[in-house]
Amino acid sequence: MKIFFVEGSSKLHLKKSINHQTSIGVFIIQLIPFFFACLLVVLAFPSTRAESDVIESFDQSGVLTFTQQSNAVYKVEWASTPDGPWRQLFGVASTNAPGSTVRVDVPMFYRIQAVPEGMVLIPAGAYVQGDTLDGETNAAPVTTTVSDFYMDVHEVTVGLWQSVKTYADANGYTFTNPGFGKAADHPVHSVNWYDCIKWCNARSQQAGKTPVYYTDAEFAQVYTNGETTVYARWDAVGYRLPTEAEWEKAARGGLLAQRFPWGNEISHGLANFNNDFIEPYQTGTTGFHPAYNDGTIPFTSPAGSFLANQYGLYDMVGNVSEWCWDNLDLPVPVPPYAGGTDPRGPNTGEFRIRRGGHWYGFAFESTCAARNLYFPDRQADGAANDDITFSTLGFRTVLAVGSEPSRN
Repeated sequence: MKIFFVEGSSKLHLKKSINHQTSIGVFIIQLIPFFFACLLVVLAFPSTRAESDVIESFDQSGVLTFTQQSNAVYKVEWASTPDGPWRQLFGVASTNAPGSTVRVDVPMFYRIQAVPEGMVLIPAGAYVQGDTLDGETNAAPVTTTVSDFYMDVHEVTVGLWQSVKTYADANGYTFTNPGFGKAADHPVHSVNWYDCIKWCNARSQQAGKTPVYYTDAEFAQVYTNGETTVYARWDAVGYRLPTEAEWEKAARGGLLAQRFPWGNEISHGLANFNNDFIEPYQTGTTGFHPAYNDGTIPFTSPAGSFLANQYGLYDMVGNVSEWCWDNLDLPVPVPPYAGGTDPRGPNTGEFRIRRGGHWYGFAFESTCAARNLYFPDRQADGAANDDITFSTLGFRTVLAVGSEPSRN
């Protein structure tokens, strides 16, 4: 029989080889250097036949051609290894005479995209946003669908913040707060929502990307200064804050109906939070995290000090809470989730959403469903670490899929 290998680098091409040990026609699609393989086989029924049905070709348009050896109804099967298990992909009802050529449309296409450095891909899809376990009145569950996107593996560190801010300072940006942190590998904290939005734009421009945030609805003036109404250009390829729906999808890491990114219990072995031991799902040592309570507020931990979730994201709960794009307003109860596809929150509101709990926060504030808010224009009191609440605020960024790899 003929085996077809389709190897991918910058361009797909075909190579042929002969194997006389089996009567089944097989082709393999192999993407290099990722060593992902998918095999297809064409079978005819009944299977007791003198000659095999041979795959003649499989072109780059997804058309498989094979020679019919008998009157039969054919099916196309696929497997990830030659040993199976085999699963049916398409059925082909053939009425051609033996010896004729049958063409089957097998639309299996692959592409290779570089994931931006320091980020991971969050797959598109629907999930249950909100609380299904603890009766949180401000997080009633709803089905939400988000498009795929890239997200920073870590919260923005002091080192990254300063690197981009240096560029921003030299290119006309101004910030309300300079940003603080205990060390270069700790998350930056004491930054307000407007600071983070401007920083995202600066990071985009530094990396040669189109900024997302503007001061006008026509997207003519890039947002660089002050604290004003901000317009988001959602089709831009630059860095931005996640929406609340994107953040929770990412935090859950693909798990269903769990409190935390890893399961239903929390301890200091899993996150940097204030384990006051009130909730039944808390275990282990109590109080602030003993490894990071050095007597100097804030008690943050270096980025990546705990295990990542299944998407490869670190510190989605604990350490510092993370700004999101969405507006929110009082009174309590907080307005429900919008649900639907790619929701971006209300158009107006006095506050902005922050998610994920923090080093000072309790276990119930650290769940994937817990919602919190804060003033977007908060200003530090003038010295590092003099405001406990403000020192719990940080962020991470996202990129739209299809964005060019960053040079930053």
